[in-house]
Amino acid sequence: MKVLITAGGTSEKIDDVRSITNHSTGRLGCFLAEEFLKNQITVDYVTTTQAKHPTENQQLNLYEIAGRQDLADQLQELLQKFSYDAVIHSMAVSDFAPSQSYSQEAFLEAINQLFQEKNGPLDKDDLASLSLGEKTNENKISSNTDQLYLVLQKTPKVIQQIKKIQAETLLIGFKLLVDVSKQTLLTTAKQSLATSQADYILANDLAKIKNNQHPGYLINKDGEIVGEEQNKEGIAQLIAQTVMKHHR
Repeated sequence: MKVLITAGGTSEKIDDVRSITNHSTGRLGCFLAEEFLKNQITVDYVTTTQAKHPTENQQLNLYEIAGRQDLADQLQELLQKFSYDAVIHSMAVSDFAPSQSYSQEAFLEAINQLFQEKNGPLDKDDLASLSLGEKTNENKISSNTDQLYLVLQKTPKVIQQIKKIQAETLLIGFKLLVDVSKQTLLTTAKQSLATSQADYILANDLAKIKNNQHPGYLINKDGEIVGEEQNKEGIAQLIAQTVMKHHR
């Protein structure tokens, strides 16, 4: 068997010295890798420099990326090169990435110009037309402003490309919400199954992840809860057992 695991959290550049990221540590991914490795299963592991890494192993192949586009490119390369029995996409990928930056002065000037041109309330198309200001991801944005305004653009979902490249792989995704009811969490996870074409989704709630507690529900394509665990180690075991059972 050969599995592909993504873990950790992407980092999106604001400029050459600044970035925005999330708080994913990659610990769950490490537990996942260890579960497969101890069963003599080859693991291709995609993560970031900042995330926790699995212990070195002859059957572990490590790939480091930084941002969402790096991840998309790396996954495309690996999925086209190798055949995987399962892909476990546990990486926390940024939903938004910086696309433009404005000093306080430049932002006010752009907004005032839009008001003058529109001569009425602005809508989302007007805001999308904002083009004044420094391009992000280039050099260093000047700190000579009291306020810095960033435009964050929604990013495409990386998980949606996986089945397009390898339709037969067993795909396991993750859905994280914050402080919602169990019903809302499960309903949203089921919707995510459809949009991502995943075979399973691990649904979890950030508000309930504390210390060594990490409640999670593994849901199949029929919307059924096939397993429930209370910590990262248990979740890793549940997912690994599900994958291995599927390929017996």
